[in-house]
Amino acid sequence: MTYLLTFLMALLIAVIATPVSMKLADRWGAIAYPGGRHVHKKPIPRLGGLALYAAFWSAALIIQWWDKSFTMDASTIMQIWGLFIGSTIIVMVGIWDDTRGMRPLVKLIWQIAAASVLLAFGFSMNIISLPFISPVDFQQLGLGAIGLILMLFWVVGLVNTVNVSDGLDGLAAGICFIVAILLFWSANRIGQLPAAHLTLALAGALLGFLFFNFPPARVFMGDSGSMFLGYIIGGISIMGLLKTATILGLVFPLLVLGMPVTDLTFAIIRRKLRGQSMATADRGHLHHRLLDAGLSQRTAVLSMYGISACFGVAAVLGAKGQWIWALAMLIVVFALLIIILMRRTAILAVFSRRNSK
Repeated sequence: MTYLLTFLMALLIAVIATPVSMKLADRWGAIAYPGGRHVHKKPIPRLGGLALYAAFWSAALIIQWWDKSFTMDASTIMQIWGLFIGSTIIVMVGIWDDTRGMRPLVKLIWQIAAASVLLAFGFSMNIISLPFISPVDFQQLGLGAIGLILMLFWVVGLVNTVNVSDGLDGLAAGICFIVAILLFWSANRIGQLPAAHLTLALAGALLGFLFFNFPPARVFMGDSGSMFLGYIIGGISIMGLLKTATILGLVFPLLVLGMPVTDLTFAIIRRKLRGQSMATADRGHLHHRLLDAGLSQRTAVLSMYGISACFGVAAVLGAKGQWIWALAMLIVVFALLIIILMRRTAILAVFSRRNSK
């Protein structure tokens, strides 16, 4: 019952806060105009991240103060404060970028600074558990610095992974909703109740936001939203999943985010082969491929939801030890992604023409 209350509270606050963020976007000039790589056809406010931030933290903090059915130790309370402070910094950076613009290098420096905040609140990746391999404890090996560096790479990497996926109406929000539900399943399964409540608060906030963001979108989350989502997912996965050796550790969150991680990896390789900066924008992302194949925005978004769900199912199968089925599903999904990302979209074009009849 408490889980349901967390979810519904976040959803309701997001539904109320999103129109407020739209008005603030108009006032502050945070508007996405058509043209260039953008596929929308009219100006749309892009400060929805502020609503996600408000809904998530309002629900998460209220429910953890109100619900006495579970207790949190001092380290967990400290980590939640670290997430709050760090995510506040990342949202402020995103708001500045959405309203005034920010150079990629400057934004990266701020991302690293926000991730570094977590170090002061007990976050680390000293213990890493991988399938078929005994857990590696960097602290016992005298390599504690490696765990801290990995944590920074993890959080900053997820911030940019989600940011890259925010290319179509409802895409990043829908993918992160799937991720949040699956991380809730994993956290609840291993008894990490604070992390479970946080993931449900995130899922509720995202579903409420999707009422306004699903195609055709009336609001975008902007960098304030995409960076916030990546930061929270990265922090929660460390807080609730990586600190235990009873599950897949790094592998579970990576599999759940398999589609945007693959898209980002191909983007880095593609730009390096062209001699371009990794921060250079282009139309080579997965969603651009689907649109170029003739799919509508809504069909493309739903297709990418399906791919993300397949990655999530593979992660669940792996967590339950059914690695053969998980591997088979991953091979099929990766093959599909490679076909799309390598511009072989003739089959998709035929499919889109059939749907348009």
